[in-house]
Amino acid sequence: MEEYHVNLSNWEKKRENERRRILMDEVEKQQNDKDWWKRLNNKITERWTNSRKRPENVDPGVGKWVSYLKREKKLDSLVGRRPTAPPAPKGLYIYGNVGSGKTMLMDMFYSATEGIVKHRRRYHFHEAMLRINEHMHKTWKKQMEEKPLQSGISSWIMNLPFDTKAKEWLAAEERYKKEVQMKHILPDVADKFFLDREGEEKGANILCFDEIQTVDVFAIVALSGILSRLLSSGTIIVATSNRAPKDLNEANMVPEFFQNLLSNLEEHCEKVLVGSEIDYRRFIAQRSENRVNYLWPIERETINKFEKKWQDATGRFGGKVISNTISVMFGRTLEVPESCEGVARFTFDYLCGRPLGAADYIAVAENYHTVFISDIPMMSMRIRDKARRFITLIDELYNHHSCLCCLASSSIDELFQGTEEGTLFDLESFQFETEAEGSKLRRDVLAEGNVGSGGTPVGITSILSGQEELFTFQRAVSRLIEMQTQLYLDGVSNVHPYFQTQHKKFQKNRDNLLSESSSV
Repeated sequence: MEEYHVNLSNWEKKRENERRRILMDEVEKQQNDKDWWKRLNNKITERWTNSRKRPENVDPGVGKWVSYLKREKKLDSLVGRRPTAPPAPKGLYIYGNVGSGKTMLMDMFYSATEGIVKHRRRYHFHEAMLRINEHMHKTWKKQMEEKPLQSGISSWIMNLPFDTKAKEWLAAEERYKKEVQMKHILPDVADKFFLDREGEEKGANILCFDEIQTVDVFAIVALSGILSRLLSSGTIIVATSNRAPKDLNEANMVPEFFQNLLSNLEEHCEKVLVGSEIDYRRFIAQRSENRVNYLWPIERETINKFEKKWQDATGRFGGKVISNTISVMFGRTLEVPESCEGVARFTFDYLCGRPLGAADYIAVAENYHTVFISDIPMMSMRIRDKARRFITLIDELYNHHSCLCCLASSSIDELFQGTEEGTLFDLESFQFETEAEGSKLRRDVLAEGNVGSGGTPVGITSILSGQEELFTFQRAVSRLIEMQTQLYLDGVSNVHPYFQTQHKKFQKNRDNLLSESSSV
């Protein structure tokens, strides 16, 4: 893989140099033709005149597109096509029931690669889709900001020995190339999955993807394009899911994109069914001494116990309770009413009764190792959106190994059983956020699979079967139960990002002191 990345880098440089040489040859050849600029000006005038009476079915960019394709074909013959990555070992697609150990197996594998594989990532579905959305938004925004600058002429063109008209033509071709690249944005986003590699070294990549789902059109389109790019570049995928690959899209949304995703998973991953019917989270909880951090029902005695736990936690970590503001993706922030050195307190309605989503809950989980949530009601159809957000919140607190202390109206097992208002539906539909809700970027990706000029598709919603809903409830209950076990709680101080950051700071300070003392 290291050799492949060297070859790829050399190929990209050579191709760009050849592309510029071809452009310069075209200009030089045409400039020697005295009538060329006259013909070009006539053609531009003719295009401008005809644009007013052009039939609706004629694309004004067809001429440039044909020229671009001819140039790319010529580059393929001169430089060769993009280097092919060496055959990679097959990855794993692990699927099965709630609590059967899928994520634990994947995490054991991920831990075992530390120090061996330099370029590796572990994402939960929610975080991965948000990162994809964030990279797409940044790329699109950057293009919008650069558009006024691109109206000028690049420095490499300005220094060429051609007249102004020739330079303007070259600049227009450069702009068109960038526009074409922007219409195929997903490969660029895929390349950013491993952006913060140490130094400039490149080698083998491993991507661990927890709970792969296809809950809506965007998820299918994005996963199809990004996994295609990663797998074709030698990345090894290790994924978990509750469904076999072929069963991921029972609603048959955008079948052509899903078929591409399915083909890639089938070709590059061994399928492993973890067939146990046992929920090991519940199994462990039943056979261990658990610390009671889930208090119910909401009455004077449990309220007093909840308050006592809050006082103990804040006292242990400093005692001074303040309000705080934390950063969220897409340049947003979230106000935290009560916090103290990695401990935070919220009401259920504050976190789940407002239009918040996975990005907000990831920010909470990353910043706070211990989270208190009070006034949690029994979930019913009337508060369906709140229930959906609460499950996403549990997912992120669990994924970051946060300690969760709850004050709820019912026991864990009864929390998602519904009330006299009926059962719950569509709990796992996923809410994406950008700086402006319903932005052009997301709308176009949903419609076309790229950043083009499409309109808003009608009726795009998350479609989930009863089996998917049941799995969602079961997973939330299973995780809440495990989060009460001593085994889980003992891991918070080792696994949570807050303590890992503190540990790294301590090590850095210690190394600095040792370095200073040795120099003395």
